Amino acid sequence: MIEEKDGLFRLTTNETSYWFRVTAFGHLAHIHYGARLHNQDPDGLILKRTALLGSSVVYDPSDPTYCLDNMCLEWSGIGRGDYRHSPAELKMPDGSFACDFVFRSHRVIKGTIPIDTLPSAYSDKDDCETLELTLEDASNGVTLLIYYTVFEQTDVITRRAVLKNDNENPLVIRRLMSMMMDMPNKNYRLITFDGGWIKEAHRHERPVAYGLYINASTTGASSNRHNPGFLLAETDTMDTHGGVYGFNLVYSGNHYGAVELSGHDIVRVQIGINPHCFEWTLNQGEQFETPEAVMTYSDGGFNGLRAHFHDFVNSHIVRGDWKDKERPVLINNWEAHFFKFNQRKLLRLARRAQRLGIELFVLDDGWFGKRNDDFAGLGDYWVNKKKLPQGLPRFADKIRKTGMAFGLWFEPEMVNENSDLYRAHPEYAVRTPGKTPALGRNQFVLDLCNPDVRNYIVESVGRILDEAQISYVKWDMNRHISDAFSTLLQNQGEFFHRYILGLYEVLARIFRPRPHILLESCSSGGNRFDLGMLCFSPQIWASDDTDPIERLKIQSGLSSLYPLSTMGAHVSEAPHQQTLRYTPLTTRFNAACFGCLGYEMDLKYLTHVERKEIKEQIAFYKAHRRTFQYGRFTQLPAQKNNKVHWQCTTADGSEAIAGFFQTLATASEGGDCLPLTGLDPDARYTVSTRPQSLFIKRFGGLAKHILPVSLNPDGIVLRTAGRFYRLTDCVEHYEAYGDMLNAGIRLSNQFVGSYYNAHTRLLGDFGSNLYVVKKETIRTHSNI
Repeated sequence: MIEEKDGLFRLTTNETSYWFRVTAFGHLAHIHYGARLHNQDPDGLILKRTALLGSSVVYDPSDPTYCLDNMCLEWSGIGRGDYRHSPAELKMPDGSFACDFVFRSHRVIKGTIPIDTLPSAYSDKDDCETLELTLEDASNGVTLLIYYTVFEQTDVITRRAVLKNDNENPLVIRRLMSMMMDMPNKNYRLITFDGGWIKEAHRHERPVAYGLYINASTTGASSNRHNPGFLLAETDTMDTHGGVYGFNLVYSGNHYGAVELSGHDIVRVQIGINPHCFEWTLNQGEQFETPEAVMTYSDGGFNGLRAHFHDFVNSHIVRGDWKDKERPVLINNWEAHFFKFNQRKLLRLARRAQRLGIELFVLDDGWFGKRNDDFAGLGDYWVNKKKLPQGLPRFADKIRKTGMAFGLWFEPEMVNENSDLYRAHPEYAVRTPGKTPALGRNQFVLDLCNPDVRNYIVESVGRILDEAQISYVKWDMNRHISDAFSTLLQNQGEFFHRYILGLYEVLARIFRPRPHILLESCSSGGNRFDLGMLCFSPQIWASDDTDPIERLKIQSGLSSLYPLSTMGAHVSEAPHQQTLRYTPLTTRFNAACFGCLGYEMDLKYLTHVERKEIKEQIAFYKAHRRTFQYGRFTQLPAQKNNKVHWQCTTADGSEAIAGFFQTLATASEGGDCLPLTGLDPDARYTVSTRPQSLFIKRFGGLAKHILPVSLNPDGIVLRTAGRFYRLTDCVEHYEAYGDMLNAGIRLSNQFVGSYYNAHTRLLGDFGSNLYVVKKETIRTHSNI
């Protein structure tokens, strides 16, 4: 809901209020963003100006206390006394950098206003409103439009800006943020999600002190180094309580987020396109649109913020046939084969996968051109007949005859020097004139600023998709951009943004006419996990790291900003290729099922008992898939440093799945508690452990102590037994009202070095369990 009266604007969602006003001089002064308030006089919340601060530069002599540097603003300029970092660095038509945008008018529009050049949030229901504010720098004839869209049901407000030049002289943009907001400091902590390849989205916190903090990417993509989303949390905020703000950007390129604390304890927040190597000229009559910034607030802690972001992404970012649709369980052949495969190997893997209950077979890198390693083939789309002698359409038919759908890997934004495409069109590759181009993974980046390149990708990929009737695409991008230069551009300051515009055009042209295809974006894992890609790709490969202990950190971090329905998560072989860590098969599944489940291993080496365990895992996941992918995800505080607790709960509260994860075991550990949340205090529930396997080989030499005869733990007898027999880990069952369960369940003891029995939980290092919580059905009886 959007209301305006006497220059006071009130934006209201279910649980939040956002207030600002127009000052006497036409600037937008921020008043409040936080918990929902009654409509009332805002004077008690307005930052006071009753004294002139030293070193102040007064905006207008008629008001000696009106100093922009000491005010809470919604937008600011340069050259008028505000010395904090400005959201706009513009070389104005008059040749100066001074800009002063003041309010002229507003209008309220039902629904969203799509961005012409970029993806943005949408609504297919009558549940949002948009406020358009018109600001003007009158002396230059430049107009700034600021848009606020209120998504009332998901407690999200989005903001963006459009700059228009009506002057006959050009205007040069060096920086233009999507949003800016000032608010009084509450000892905030800045939380970002950082890392790199195979260690994406690790959560990092630091207190906000005087100065400027930047969360940014310069790699050409949103990057695995710093996700665009970040949080500002009050001092005492935890998972379950406290105030926290979240900010994100619907954009897949170089981003820039900034948090600045002024000398008078005002926090300025900005987010938008990174000004790094950015320069954009607007001639008369032209305009520039920023990406859409996303904001939310919760006083229910980090889990409350998660709920807002998850609902928003599922309702207003993901679109098309796969919106709100359960994702299939897939097998990807990459870790099984790398480049060393042929049709016979693939079909054997497919048949084994189908017997386990897998629904989608994905053929990864190596099916095209001379792609026998990563030195050749990218850019070529002819099928490698040595590997697939009957061609891709015939192979896809064979996969479908097994009962599975067929998916295919592409890396369309790249080219190898050893490829037919590069030999024919070396000008398609991004390179700086006069310099030897830098390689990443032995490949160049294709120039998506070039319409010929975009047409080549659209036509080549589209042809393959149609010929082989592809159901799923994994779209990869395995290097950062260097040598940023396009021969098609006169102004190279436009390169990074125009590359992303070209990418969005390519994705729209390929996949909008083929909405049945499930697109999973990938960029060496989570190098481009952002809201912009999610407008085209309903799920994203979260990381090339499939070690579940690492995935606990990666998926926890991503869950602060994105729902589980968007996260690709696979069960792989152990020791893991990324860490050399050996983890139990059960834990690999227990972590991966909190997302879009897949398997990535050579199934022919599984033992009989491992195949049975995986078949049971997949059946369990399918039975609870809706809960895992679209349930309310919460992370609960751990009572011990070596524990992680996750929970997914259905919207109607009838079912919850709780994950209990242990990193490193400790000797003779004390009792464990399973925390639960969100259960109806007045309803009765059953809680049961998902039965899972204990494999004999895990116990090694310990097995001889429980046998009547002494056997070599590595001998043929125990090895053979281990292939066909397994134990079941401790299964617990409880019945109680929700009020007691919400207080936490005291679980059976872990193994403490002695006294093993059937009620002892055998976790060890990297052990875990899943617990199924079911609301009991109320039965009514009638006398006839």
